[in-house]
Amino acid sequence: MGATYFASDLHLTAVEDPIFDCFVEFLERVRADGSELYLLGDVFESWIGDDDDEDLGPAVAKALRAVTDAGVLVSFAHGNRDFLVGEHFAKTSGARLMAEVEMLGIGDRHILVLHGDTLCTDDLAYQQVSRTLRDPHWQAQFLSQPLAARRAFAQQARAESAAYTAVMASQIMDVNVASVEKLFDASRVDWMIHGHTHRPAIHELAAGRRRIVLGDWPRRGSWLRLDPSGAAELCFDGHSIGLIATDR
Repeated sequence: MGATYFASDLHLTAVEDPIFDCFVEFLERVRADGSELYLLGDVFESWIGDDDDEDLGPAVAKALRAVTDAGVLVSFAHGNRDFLVGEHFAKTSGARLMAEVEMLGIGDRHILVLHGDTLCTDDLAYQQVSRTLRDPHWQAQFLSQPLAARRAFAQQARAESAAYTAVMASQIMDVNVASVEKLFDASRVDWMIHGHTHRPAIHELAAGRRRIVLGDWPRRGSWLRLDPSGAAELCFDGHSIGLIATDR
């Protein structure tokens, strides 16, 4: 049995983007060493529908298909940027589309995985927008529009998001501690793994709990590798920034 890998927040924009090449290299690592891969959202900077005629989506699907054909189980969670990734992409890539929150059993660890934006409950404006974008009626209406209209909407949304991020207080855009504790209590897991905040770290919490935050991909790959033995390593931008020894 191989290692389990977790990654998120690549924010891929084009095949010509150097981060795409890093992603392909990362997938080679996973194929050689791993048995499972969890992509926890925002793999793409934006996703306007599975029928998009640009080449990035098919290129990513092809790269993932090489991994799934090799026997690695790939699971894909929707992020706040690529929440419209659908069944066609899943079928062509071989990836499984995940629920918003899922519980995993890896060895004797009980782990909760999610993108992480739902934990940022202090950001009231974002949560309101997110509820609209996740509404099935809104999504169906959006996907019925021509590609040009959807592409223009996505470009405007990215610009507005960048402007909003620039003026918001840093702590408001991070997770809410009470929301994290509530989810831990409800799920009764040992670990929580998420992305979204772009603040990679291993947080040691009370009662032996751990919250592991995945990094974004600014220049090189970022991931968490969980060994079957229970040891884990968190890498950010190609460098190890945290280790967890086997402790069970």
